[in-house]
Amino acid sequence: MSELSMEVNGRKVTGDVPARTHLGDFLRDKVRLTGTNLSCEHGVCGACTVLVDGKPVRSCITFAVACEGKQVTTIEGYDNDPIMRRLREAFHEKHALQCGFCTPGMLTTSRDIVLRLPEADEHRVRIELSGNICRCTGYQGITAAVMSVLQALRQQPDPEVDALRRATAEGKAALPEPAKAEEFAGFQAVRRPAAKPAAAAAAPATAAPAAAAPATDKAGKGSSIQGGFDVPFPAARVWQFMSDLPAVAGCLPGAVIEEQVGDEVKGKIAIKFGPMAAAFKGAANLERDEAAMSAVLRGAGQDTLSQSRAKGDVSYRVVAVSDQASRVEVDLLYSLQGPLAQFSRSGLVQDFVRRMIAEFGRNVAKRLDLPEGAEPAPQAEFSPFKMFMSVLWDRIRRFFGGKA
Repeated sequence: MSELSMEVNGRKVTGDVPARTHLGDFLRDKVRLTGTNLSCEHGVCGACTVLVDGKPVRSCITFAVACEGKQVTTIEGYDNDPIMRRLREAFHEKHALQCGFCTPGMLTTSRDIVLRLPEADEHRVRIELSGNICRCTGYQGITAAVMSVLQALRQQPDPEVDALRRATAEGKAALPEPAKAEEFAGFQAVRRPAAKPAAAAAAPATAAPAAAAPATDKAGKGSSIQGGFDVPFPAARVWQFMSDLPAVAGCLPGAVIEEQVGDEVKGKIAIKFGPMAAAFKGAANLERDEAAMSAVLRGAGQDTLSQSRAKGDVSYRVVAVSDQASRVEVDLLYSLQGPLAQFSRSGLVQDFVRRMIAEFGRNVAKRLDLPEGAEPAPQAEFSPFKMFMSVLWDRIRRFFGGKA
């Protein structure tokens, strides 16, 4: 065993490791930074590329002990990097990723190209990228993304990028500025505008999933999913229930409130989607508009295992459909950072979230139907595997022309 100390994404990391432990294994297994992907483990495919003292290296063939005292940057460490901000946007716009497995290494190599070769043409970019294998895209989108960043910087130089380029030319480590370690806390909520008049036609008096709008990006703040559900109870009674945070949490599978002071809560929510599992722990704040029967719950949290960070606004309003029926409209705006971010825009995940909204609606209807004074039902449970297979089957049926 060897004592090891290095700086990873601006944070000092120490530990005892076997002398033959590779840097990639150390980062994934010991530091829990799983954004670095291991594939060939022969230094060929480039998926494991990270920065060591500002230079790209293959972490699968670099011994961890060889990085003693060095500065290591993984894909999780670029939050404040001006080049990576541009590259991530360009990769999205140019459709430069599909499965996402090669993307961490591809982005790291692309950043190095933008730093070292400001005048590179497409031919040179392709040569520089040749050490990173992508099995999905055909490289056209990746090349176009890198070229678009280079061209944008030629047309309008960025002082922050220029400073990094000067450091590189002088042989210094052009490292991203480390993100500040912060505890997640509740956000100040903004009062929603008054609700629109209720629809004239009565909806079916059953809890049912809505025809949800497609997920969209809202002003660069994240992905948005709209949905809703119908319940056979008066709007006033539904709103009273929806204003009770512990009661609402009891209807949402995986949600647990650990502390509540007024409309501020701390707790966690556990999710499981296929092989992906996470438990986000954080805080949130609820702002209500009693007259409009609307509210917005804003919060943030962090997954202790993957270190992924999430921010989300859950807006909802209760609309009277008839004297004895109501509709709850839900708008979920969310963003993810870290290893789990690659799942946030997946169509399967978005369908899964809509099913969760529908499941939540059914649980609300069940709790409202309890006799007055009856003991609340236990915390809602559901089968993630069953829901996942249901979503997958619906997508297969749609693909072959059937109705979901």
